[in-house]
Amino acid sequence: MQANNDKKKFALVIHGGAGVVSRDSIPDADAELMQADLDHALDAGYAVLSNGGHAIDAVTAAIVVLEDSPWFNAGKGSVFNSDGGHELDASVMEGHTRRAGAVAGVSSIKNPILLARSVMEKSEHVMLASDGAERFADTQPDIDRVDPAYFDTDKRRQQLEAAKALEVQQAVHTVQGTYFGTVGAVALDQHGHIAAGTSTGGMTNKKWSRVGDSPIIGAGTFATEKCGVSGTGWGEFYIRAVAAHDICSRVEYRGDSLIQAAEDVINKIIPAMGGDGGAIALDCEGNIAMPFNTAGMSRGWINPDGSRGTAIFKD
Repeated sequence: MQANNDKKKFALVIHGGAGVVSRDSIPDADAELMQADLDHALDAGYAVLSNGGHAIDAVTAAIVVLEDSPWFNAGKGSVFNSDGGHELDASVMEGHTRRAGAVAGVSSIKNPILLARSVMEKSEHVMLASDGAERFADTQPDIDRVDPAYFDTDKRRQQLEAAKALEVQQAVHTVQGTYFGTVGAVALDQHGHIAAGTSTGGMTNKKWSRVGDSPIIGAGTFATEKCGVSGTGWGEFYIRAVAAHDICSRVEYRGDSLIQAAEDVINKIIPAMGGDGGAIALDCEGNIAMPFNTAGMSRGWINPDGSRGTAIFKD
């Protein structure tokens, strides 16, 4: 009987990105709207999991809600690159099969997480980029396409202008403070399976088709039978640290608790290298970790006991 109860355990954790913004820089009304969309994403994932659905479906359902929101740096809310365009990245991974899919540098895909999943399920590849990913999307009738102008928002335009002004003032390309955003989700379903996914608009004012950690399996996204992770932060350091994989490896091979593994990687290893950010992680027992070392990280969670919540700042 106990084994049957264990099978019905499920959990979900999401993030809307770590950031360097202060509490004073976000009006209360905006914070409420952000948390409302986090709640909507939790509802979408919960609807799948509570009905016995699969973790991969819960992850994509939650991330689509966040991609459709203008409040997060993914999908509709994606930042501008240095040319005034958009280059979106996403990845998804299923732990028990180790299947994975990713796209990088797409500009007309309404929900990149769905295209990443199509790469996983309907191609022999793991990652497709730029024009090739768009051509693959042409073969997938269920993938919604949009004019690139769909991603234009006044808020992101202002951020681009501010980044360019700072770049001119300092006479160097400015990275610090331009890379935050990203959305992600990790789910444990009633079958005991874990999936993880991440989606982003990348770095404000990015040049040369820069790609961060979000579409890279093992860096920004990773899942096994025992652990799933989605990261958010300064992607170059997450790539160098193979951050998502490292967290799961510490759990799986060394026996670290999920919380200890996530804390060590996010709050020790990455800062020691010069980076910062956060992550969400979930293990096969439904334990959740949400470490971050910035002023805030938009996040939401549903524990196995049904308790749930959302938050933006540390307290």
